[in-house]
Amino acid sequence: MGKDKIRRFAENATFRCVVQPGFEEVFRKDYALKGKWNRDFFGNDRPIVLELGCGRGEYTVALGERFPERNFIGVDVKGARLWRGAKTATENGMKNVAFLRTRIEFIDSCFAPGEVDEIWITFPDPQLNKNRIKKRLTAPQFLAMYARFLREGGMINLKTDSVHLHEYTKNLARGNGLPVAACCDDIYGTGFADEVLSIKTTYEQRFLQEGLPITYLRFGFGDRREFETIPFAPDEALLSAGVAVQR
Repeated sequence: MGKDKIRRFAENATFRCVVQPGFEEVFRKDYALKGKWNRDFFGNDRPIVLELGCGRGEYTVALGERFPERNFIGVDVKGARLWRGAKTATENGMKNVAFLRTRIEFIDSCFAPGEVDEIWITFPDPQLNKNRIKKRLTAPQFLAMYARFLREGGMINLKTDSVHLHEYTKNLARGNGLPVAACCDDIYGTGFADEVLSIKTTYEQRFLQEGLPITYLRFGFGDRREFETIPFAPDEALLSAGVAVQR
């Protein structure tokens, strides 16, 4: 492990905004803060918004700056990455921003039913390898997990450069009869991007320089809590051919 990573890990441990539960604290059991984030961590009753797979935490921090009346939690397993957002939040004295270092697979061990108001998923790995389709953060098993703690009427926001992931998720939402509130194949080219959607992470700036369109999808769950796998032609062809696709 490089010295810079070791330094960041050590510094993360000093940041009040960073929560790092151990494996044994979240595996098949409820984490101590589950259902208590407002009372025991933020000390208020404001809505909680998650960014899943937050990376460097740039979106989490930017949202926290724009909406001081809400609480934001960036979730990622990579401590050396989320260090950047945690350091910025600490240096700026942002009391409404936190970072949770854990695997997304354990996320419902950390939040109680109705505890989360909204979810953002920004530029996740689209998992284009044929063996990793179920690892997509919008796959049915992940949606079922989110549905256990997202409040009634809460929304999922997916912002990605991957047209494949965008179309897959749109197909899944519509096939399950989920309410789609917004859908755009190119938020900048069409002028769809507002102040919030115009927040640009380091990854997004790189994708834009490469000429990739940035897509956006906003949808809810309605009364659904379980979700069916919906046939998606590009994935079906991928699986039938038995090949892997690189991003």
